[in-house]
Amino acid sequence: MKIEYEEKTGRAHRPLSPKQNVRKNLDFEPLSTTALILEDRPANLPAKPAEEAQKHRQQYEEMVVQAKKRELKEAQKRKKQLEERCKLEDSIGNAVLTWNNEILPNWETMCCSRKVRELWWQGIPPSVRGKVWSLAIGNELNITHELYDICLARAKEKWRSLSTGGAEVECEDAGFSAADREASLELIKLDISRTFPNLCIFQQGGPYHDTLHSILGAYTCYRPDVGYVQGMSFIAAVLILNLDTADAFIAFSNLLNKPCQMAFFRVDHGLMLTYFAAFEVFFEENLPKLFAHFKKNNLTPDIYLIDWIFTLYSKSLPLDLACRVWDVFCRDGEEFLFRTALGILKLFEDILTKMDFIHIAQFLTKLPEDLPSEEFFTSIAAIQMQSRNKKWAQILAALQKDNRDMEKGSPSLKR
Repeated sequence: MKIEYEEKTGRAHRPLSPKQNVRKNLDFEPLSTTALILEDRPANLPAKPAEEAQKHRQQYEEMVVQAKKRELKEAQKRKKQLEERCKLEDSIGNAVLTWNNEILPNWETMCCSRKVRELWWQGIPPSVRGKVWSLAIGNELNITHELYDICLARAKEKWRSLSTGGAEVECEDAGFSAADREASLELIKLDISRTFPNLCIFQQGGPYHDTLHSILGAYTCYRPDVGYVQGMSFIAAVLILNLDTADAFIAFSNLLNKPCQMAFFRVDHGLMLTYFAAFEVFFEENLPKLFAHFKKNNLTPDIYLIDWIFTLYSKSLPLDLACRVWDVFCRDGEEFLFRTALGILKLFEDILTKMDFIHIAQFLTKLPEDLPSEEFFTSIAAIQMQSRNKKWAQILAALQKDNRDMEKGSPSLKR
């Protein structure tokens, strides 16, 4: 009926033209701005005036020009990034050859040369990083691969004993209760799950989970007097990424045996306060305005330094940047850890001086993730580790002596 009626009245349904289809679609799905500008008006509306049509054509042409400019700019940016990446790869390749062919075979004679120190500052190539770290950290404890195997076997025996509720394991940590060992084991499990979670390689089921667990467990057997302390997992993880398991354990044990690390991991409050006091000497020397602001807000170094020192910045900084900090730390020792802290404060000085206690503490606890490496190291390089012609080691030694003298002269201690 409907079809017959349409035929009689001349209103039979006809397919829409392409333009009408486009316009119909525009009612529901708007096309690009360009298409709207060039589109003719619907048939039931007056046509565009010539001036308006000309204006729309000009707008369209301007859009095309701007789009081409953006494309050209992005292409140039990509080309520059590619060139920089190629340049960096060439630089790393040349550095690898220098380290492998010149420096490492002659380590004892070359490690302290100016050329090597400059290469060190630029960052050690990942392929030789582990070897350089091992040599720089040294092995004063004379730990062998066999000793690691022994400590690991004892750790596994302890784990079996604790899991089955068996008798206490007789080993060098006989003076430590089963409860202490169990707490240490549980803390290791918990900390491993929180170690570089974004990488997903140290968590349960990850390729390095068992390796990290083994090194930390072996260390608790090697040094039961220290045990496991939160933060150790990050240090061990960084070493695992750069060294074989046994060599990572050797470097880990020797690294934690350094005076600064031992003071923090054994929670020697007196010595930790001495390190903080030495840090503040250089803080005031290098950044007096920020130092005064921190003092005014009662912001003490322990609030932000403890986490940085405990994990050697591996938790606080992007991993590639943390490794570069480790590079120079292996070269310069504990002094560079505190110089890095001052470099961070200098880099964000303008921001920090406008913050109150809470916001400063929050900011330094979670640093920005997009730290530019060159700008970061430029900031560190600007820090002078000399106060009144005294270097870090001299300031630290003087403060330690003052503390000893105070303890000797303390009436309470004499009693």
